[in-house]
Amino acid sequence: MSSPKNSDGERLQKVLAKAGWGSRRDCETLIEDGRVKVNGETAVLGRRVDAENDRVEVDGVVVGVAPSLVYYLLNKPVGVITTARDTHGRQTVVELVPSEPRVFAVGRLDADTEGLLIMTNDGELAQRLTHPSFGVEKEYLVHVECPKQSVGEPALRRLREGVELEDGLTAPASVGQIQPGVLRIVIHEGRNRQIRRMCDAVGHPVERLVRVRIGSVTDRSLAPGKWRVLTAAEVVALNRAVKN
Repeated sequence: MSSPKNSDGERLQKVLAKAGWGSRRDCETLIEDGRVKVNGETAVLGRRVDAENDRVEVDGVVVGVAPSLVYYLLNKPVGVITTARDTHGRQTVVELVPSEPRVFAVGRLDADTEGLLIMTNDGELAQRLTHPSFGVEKEYLVHVECPKQSVGEPALRRLREGVELEDGLTAPASVGQIQPGVLRIVIHEGRNRQIRRMCDAVGHPVERLVRVRIGSVTDRSLAPGKWRVLTAAEVVALNRAVKN
């Protein structure tokens, strides 16, 4: 249920500032400019909100303001499974982050793939980040088998323009060879084992696959198996990336 406009909740500008949308004064300006809505209504300065229950939007971007929401960035090691539990007793990603509140992985990385994974209990943001219509970029470093030392331009062109897989043609991708046999691939889709299948299709099977960026979120200093809390600015950037 929505909170009354004159409830005892927190002032809207304070809630927005906590969520990373700028200083208190910056957030007051957002409200004064009519860019903030609460439960579908344009907010006015002085509005109070129940952060757990009210829906807050800035410029059409849903703002995760509930204090109970958490956002973690995990560097998944090889061999760890991206599920809540595994019937074969293998370690799972949920075992690497705090057990309370309960969180889930946003998207999947297969057991042999390592790198960045967002974990959260914000179901709405998670759904938008994984839905192909929003096209959030994922960047990978890809070490491939390369008998001739470098991947040839015809194979690189196929990866860039689209590769025909059993589930259809892949969307255009950004592909560069940063050193012989090491590719940087940026995709907007999230098909099962997509990078591996693309590279197989052009004759360069993957030897090592590391996701290094999700949208604008990256962290080269985060060691495998470690996690950290996403900053408020990073959460805001992810929300902006999945704006309708």
